[in-house]
Formats: sequence, structure tokens, C-alpha cells
Amino acid sequence: MKYKCLVFDHDDTTVNSTATIHYPCFIEFLKEYYPGRDISLENYFILNFTPGFIEMCRRDYGMDDEMLETEKNYWLNYVRGHIPKAYSGIAEIMRRHKAEGGILCVVSHSMADNIVRDYEANGLPEPDLVFGWELPPENRKPDPWALYEIMTKFSLSPGDILVIDDLKPGYDMAAAAGVDFAGAGWSYEIRFIEDFMRANCTNYFKTVRELDEFLQS
Repeated sequence: MKYKCLVFDHDDTTVNSTATIHYPCFIEFLKEYYPGRDISLENYFILNFTPGFIEMCRRDYGMDDEMLETEKNYWLNYVRGHIPKAYSGIAEIMRRHKAEGGILCVVSHSMADNIVRDYEANGLPEPDLVFGWELPPENRKPDPWALYEIMTKFSLSPGDILVIDDLKPGYDMAAAAGVDFAGAGWSYEIRFIEDFMRANCTNYFKTVRELDEFLQS
């Protein structure tokens, strides 16, 4: 086993969700609350990459705390009726890791309840720990708090863990905790994001198969 613990992001790393769920939801929200405003899927990905979703909403749409709460509730209601599909090959990686006695955790900006639902719906093994958007803002990615919690609970060192994530907050979280990071590049083709990941990440994979081969090497 290359790493005792795999820490997966959820959206666009484990499941194909931004293009199929989160982006369409945000477009519908804009139509209702900010008519005439729009954003392309590519720019939505880029702005989630940096500066991040909340910062984007505040900076580009002028949302205050009350409107951000409205947007969150709109999103939660939308997500309840939409289950994303896991990427081919992800289940096999997770099952093998668990069968070998490994630890499987999730650190995501989705809600923990929705993550658990998506794992069950896609036949993925049950994670040992899930950290989602329900955390206080100061404990969410990119803060490394969740990784420290994982290390404490399972008596792990930074070298025992690999974070797998498609966006900069996951990279920043891993870097802050001194944990290895694998960039997940299989969800979209956006040069700006790929260039950053290739320049800054020791490991960057364009396909799930490449990640699988790395973990078995």
C-alpha cells in the first residue's frame, strides 16, 4: 500500500457533479435573483479554482451573508433531487484500498449527507470520515484542520496520506499540512487550471487509470 490513507475530494474528483448539477443550479439561481447576469461553465470552474466559490459570489455578484444563505439553501434543495455519477475506475481504487486495510476519507465543499448519499448510490465503499461544507468556515478547505483531525484519529503522519483533488483549495490544504497531493485532471479541459497543477503538484493525473497505476507502482 503506497499510502495508508487516501483523502478524496468529492465534486469533479470522485463524481462528475459541477457540469451536471452545481453549475446548472447556479445558472438557475442567477436567473431568479440576478436576471441578466451569466457565467460560462469554464469561468465557473476557474473561479471555483481561485478565488473560490464564496469569494466569487461576494466579489462578482455582491452577495452579502443573507444572500449567500439564500444561495446555499437554493443549492441544497436542487442537490436533493440530483445524484451525480462516479467516474469509471474510482470505485475499484477505493475498494482495493479498503480491502488492503487502508483508510478512506473525504474532504469536500459538498455537504456530508449528500456525499454519503452519493457514495451509496454509486456503490462506493463507506468512507471512514467525511468532512463537508457543514463545518465552520474556518475549518473548511483550504484550512488543513480536517487533515490534522484525520492524522490524530488514525495515528498517521503526513507521509501516510495522499490528498486527491481537482482544485486549488485541496492543493493548498495538503501543502499546509505537509501531505502529498495528486491533482485530478479528468473532469474538464481547462488550460489555466492544468498549467497551475502541473507547475505546482508533484503528481498530476489526466485519467483515473493514471492515478490507479501510480497507487499500484
